[in-house]
Amino acid sequence: MTEGAGVRAGDLPDDLTAAEAGMWQAFRNGSVYDLSSGDPAADDPHGGHPWGPERTVRARIICWLLLDGPPALAGRVASLKLVGVQVSGTMDLAGGTVGPYVELRDCRFEREVLLPESRFTTVRLVDCSVPRLEAARLHTEGDLHLPRSRFHHGIRLTDAQIGTDLLLNQAVVHRDRSGRSIAADGMTVGQDLQAEMLESHGEISLRSAKIGVSLSLRGARLLNPYTRLALNAPQLTVERTLYLTPAGLGAQAMSGMTPARGTRVQRFECQGGMRLDDGRFGDALDLEAARFVLTEDQELSLRRVQTPELRFLGERPARGRVVLSGARVVNLMDRADSWPGPGRLHMGGFTYENLVPRGPFPLAERLDWVAAATAEYNPEPYERLAAVLRAGGEDEDAREVLLAKQRRRRESLPPAAKLWGYAQDWTVAYGYRPGRAAVWMAVLWAAGTVAFARVEHPPLESGEHSARNPALFALDLLLPVIDLGQVGFWRLRGGWQWLAAALVLLGWVLATTVAAGATRLLRRN
Repeated sequence: MTEGAGVRAGDLPDDLTAAEAGMWQAFRNGSVYDLSSGDPAADDPHGGHPWGPERTVRARIICWLLLDGPPALAGRVASLKLVGVQVSGTMDLAGGTVGPYVELRDCRFEREVLLPESRFTTVRLVDCSVPRLEAARLHTEGDLHLPRSRFHHGIRLTDAQIGTDLLLNQAVVHRDRSGRSIAADGMTVGQDLQAEMLESHGEISLRSAKIGVSLSLRGARLLNPYTRLALNAPQLTVERTLYLTPAGLGAQAMSGMTPARGTRVQRFECQGGMRLDDGRFGDALDLEAARFVLTEDQELSLRRVQTPELRFLGERPARGRVVLSGARVVNLMDRADSWPGPGRLHMGGFTYENLVPRGPFPLAERLDWVAAATAEYNPEPYERLAAVLRAGGEDEDAREVLLAKQRRRRESLPPAAKLWGYAQDWTVAYGYRPGRAAVWMAVLWAAGTVAFARVEHPPLESGEHSARNPALFALDLLLPVIDLGQVGFWRLRGGWQWLAAALVLLGWVLATTVAAGATRLLRRN
């Protein structure tokens, strides 16, 4: 009781080491307590240089300060600000409420940091070496900053609530025993989650996480050769934009709030599968220059994603699959060389309203894009593309897409129907090029007129001597509905009967295909 009363009065406990006594006084004063030596190699918390007792404080004393520490000096605000300090033992603040501001820079923890179900204002662990951060259901009113720190056995932030920003820029996180580097299912971040230049060795799990503004993985490297997924984030909600884009060290716009070191640029890279199924992104999902290294059974899964803009502008995956089944976007911004080849793209139920190609993307390559997504005939992708082109005023391209759909459908038909399809294609291109019908009609009419003009044919009724008109006779054969009164007047024998039958049959083919084209035109209008 006497000791507790002394602490509350500000007296130093008797069993503190010299390093701990200095930390105690700095806490009351709200000042930075720096135990670094000035030698960059010796002060590197991630290096192998040993730190002796002169730079070591016990985790128990830190917990004492944060949970039940002495009062601040007059005119000061008590806070824990450590630089170059080694923390021995387990820092266990589970379930505690911490009022003082906490910031540790270039520090080294010998054992894990336990913060589950604890409450803080703001916590900053900058460029620290931490065996593991266990912080499930952590609650902060302000930021949780972990930039440039290294976590040797993972981070757990399941169901954590971060009041403003979560920073993991340039952090290095290794996997835990379950294979996860960062387990943050159900986490809520009030503003931004910045993990630019992050290096993750294991699975990042963000299932059902909610980000209040943007999620930036610019320049991050997600490496998980152990299991199928490097990023597992179904039902992720980001109110603004998810950035899977390059980061430039030294460019303030691309490096967030973490001080940049150097000037190099690094693209986003994912070695392992990525699952963003049922994600909601308020502004955009940006994959500018992203690189995905997948195995044959891994995939970039964007099933049922919803976003106003999908920027599919990354490098074409050499293996694996890209799945957009059920996704709904307004603007699809893409490049021809970003999409995978046949059998590795799935777009069933994928809807988009506008195409915004970056660079040349001719219609022939766009048709190859649709064909790559349909191993078996499926009219939906063709009809969606045609509708988007037509809405953009590109009616001719839309007709070409629908013609390609009919040709793809023809390959799935039985032989007889396939032959009929070829006939429609050769004559009037399934009605999408109706001008061909007039040309064929004119050619057949001219050929029939010349043929029937060369030979005299007797009338059916003897004694009749009506003037013979070969041109009207040929036209009467070609027109299947209109009767010009010529066919029933002249008697044909032998090969002329076969010629007349051929003209009648060809007339029906032309009329049928023209009617089909007119029906499609009326339906579109």
